Amino acid sequence: MNYPNGKRNIATKQSNQSFSNRGMTLEEDINLTNQYYLDTNLAVIHKKPTPVQIVKVNYPSRSAAVITEAYFKQASTTDYNGIYRNRYIDFEAKETKNKTSFPLANVHEHQINHMKSIVDHGGICFMIIRFAVLNETYYLQADKLFKHWYEKQRDGRKSIPYNQIKQEGFEIPFKYQTRVDYLSIIDKLYF
Repeated sequence: MNYPNGKRNIATKQSNQSFSNRGMTLEEDINLTNQYYLDTNLAVIHKKPTPVQIVKVNYPSRSAAVITEAYFKQASTTDYNGIYRNRYIDFEAKETKNKTSFPLANVHEHQINHMKSIVDHGGICFMIIRFAVLNETYYLQADKLFKHWYEKQRDGRKSIPYNQIKQEGFEIPFKYQTRVDYLSIIDKLYF
């Protein structure tokens, strides 16, 4: 290709790198996926709002109100919930830059308790973990997460090794419209 400055652009060798993370976060990818599921009437899954207590608002003008002080009302549970094929879905999504393990410090006890309740009541519960540096995203069933969480409590384990997530979880391939197509994994496991 010739440019106006007269220099030529020599095409560089194409790499086999996936482009699933082109500036997108896991949350953005899941939100786009969920919107596609909603638009195509596959499922109704939404991000849960974080409960916030507004304390002070500055009203310089009616159209320019600014919240100046707010607090979290309570600890949030998981990130997403909804319904798919008559089953309740509830999941947490986490992203890590670590290449060798997923730090269990990213998960909180109240989240584990909530996920356990979902499983006990027959819901489908899981965690989506993205290894950002490796450009890989995994679906990890809640019961597998619980096993590692209780090992942490018992043995002081601080993380889940990448190889175990790769072995126990299911890699979610990147797709154009469904960037994080977790329903394809749910179909294999439950239907």
